[in-house]
Amino acid sequence: MTQKISVSLTVNGQSRTVSALPDTPLLWVLREELKLTGTRFGCGVGQCGACTVHIDGEPNYACLNPISAMQGRTVTTIEGLAPNGDHPLQRAWVAEQAPQCGYCQSGQIMRAAGLLRTNRRPSREDIVTYMQPIICRCGTYGRIVRAIERASREG
Repeated sequence: MTQKISVSLTVNGQSRTVSALPDTPLLWVLREELKLTGTRFGCGVGQCGACTVHIDGEPNYACLNPISAMQGRTVTTIEGLAPNGDHPLQRAWVAEQAPQCGYCQSGQIMRAAGLLRTNRRPSREDIVTYMQPIICRCGTYGRIVRAIERASREG
């Protein structure tokens, strides 16, 4: 029988200590223990990207990262991207009406934030290539690309 471990990490700028079984995915700790439900469960096997968060500043799948690997790490969720929901990407998402059902949108925005952090003026091709790992079942890819382009311009 595996016992729970205590893990200290920073989540959305706050030091947190959580207790969970070592192989518990970060996704479930965020949603169930920390009540940060903006990060979505999609497939659970790292193929859809709905659970994308930033770990130490890089987009990563929360469903694939066990809490045991999070000791001392920094995690940013959609709730921590901009406390007032006014990040340029969030504003652009609304302006371009990017979401349809909205389920994948937190993962899309977190992935896009990773792109704009490293490439402030991506080409359309850069955007399409970088965003490929995130699946939108509604097919609003055109609006998502336009939102990223807008955020890049308006920053």
